[in-house]
Amino acid sequence: MRFWPFGPRRAAGPASADSSAFAVAELGPQLEGVLAVEQVRGERHAVAFGGRLLQPPAAAVTALVARFRPFGYTPFLQAGQGLTWVRALPFVDVLVPSRPRINIILFLLTVVSTLVAGSGAFFAFDPFADPRRLLEGVPFAFTLLAILGTHEFGHYFTARAYGASVSLPYFIPAPPPLLFGTLGAIIRMRSPARDKNSLFDIAAAGPLAGLVVALPALWIGLGWSKVAAVPSGGSVTFGDSLLMRFMTWLVFGPLPAGHDVFVHPVALAGWVGLFVTALNLFPVGQLDGGRIAYALFGARHRQISIATFLGLLALGAVTGAGNWFVWAFLLFFVMGFQHQPPLDDLSPLSPGRYA
Repeated sequence: MRFWPFGPRRAAGPASADSSAFAVAELGPQLEGVLAVEQVRGERHAVAFGGRLLQPPAAAVTALVARFRPFGYTPFLQAGQGLTWVRALPFVDVLVPSRPRINIILFLLTVVSTLVAGSGAFFAFDPFADPRRLLEGVPFAFTLLAILGTHEFGHYFTARAYGASVSLPYFIPAPPPLLFGTLGAIIRMRSPARDKNSLFDIAAAGPLAGLVVALPALWIGLGWSKVAAVPSGGSVTFGDSLLMRFMTWLVFGPLPAGHDVFVHPVALAGWVGLFVTALNLFPVGQLDGGRIAYALFGARHRQISIATFLGLLALGAVTGAGNWFVWAFLLFFVMGFQHQPPLDDLSPLSPGRYA
């Protein structure tokens, strides 16, 4: 975890003479027919070979991955200083045995926490005195977990289709007073993406898959919701995205003055699904939006991440809403602005994905 994302990109220090000499001696011959080597340099944890590429980037990566693997190195294909560089890093694929026990425990805890949140427990009644009322949280919990699970498994199955090493989803339970009972779910990418196209697909698959569930859930839930006068004592309200406002207008039309939509738990879960998707699409660090931004803009990803952070601060200053500052500093301290390149950082994103 980086606690100072603005830190400059320092030039890597030299590797030890022994390790660097070993890597050059062992890996240099493996570049035959792939790269005409003109320069070699040692880096902190890598050795970089610069020269002229003799094969298309995709074919070069395929050949070098197979050749470098027996020596415990992973090749990264990049451009710089007018040369093509093959950076050899100590093996970066993390091969971990499948042990789903933690995933299952976290999922069960999240089921409980979302049931509590959906039923209003700890706010409207004592769940220990009347535990059956927890069943009232089933519509909210089931819908929200379906959205989050579909989102993460969209990443998971797309990554597996590309041969990437990836963990099962980790659901994150959140106890009261956090309203929704969960902080979402994550998967761990244990190996780098092969190229920008696969990076884009893996990143975009989650939000797209989640929306396939969230949008119908929102539509069905709004159909079960009611329009009523806002109580004199006030009520809990949430901000609406343009999509939420549009779907509400389609279902109810213009609302009378002093009235609002009192959403069904299924519609509330759909709203949370849209909210989580929006947060994930900030083009920062290794969020889904950050991965998409790297696939689109490559090395400019860091500048885009910093610009997004500054943009959130500006929105907070202009609107006077503290939420923008909260998201900005969560991204600053938790996510940082870095992103690991794919193995093939030379092949451009396909025109269809740009569109």
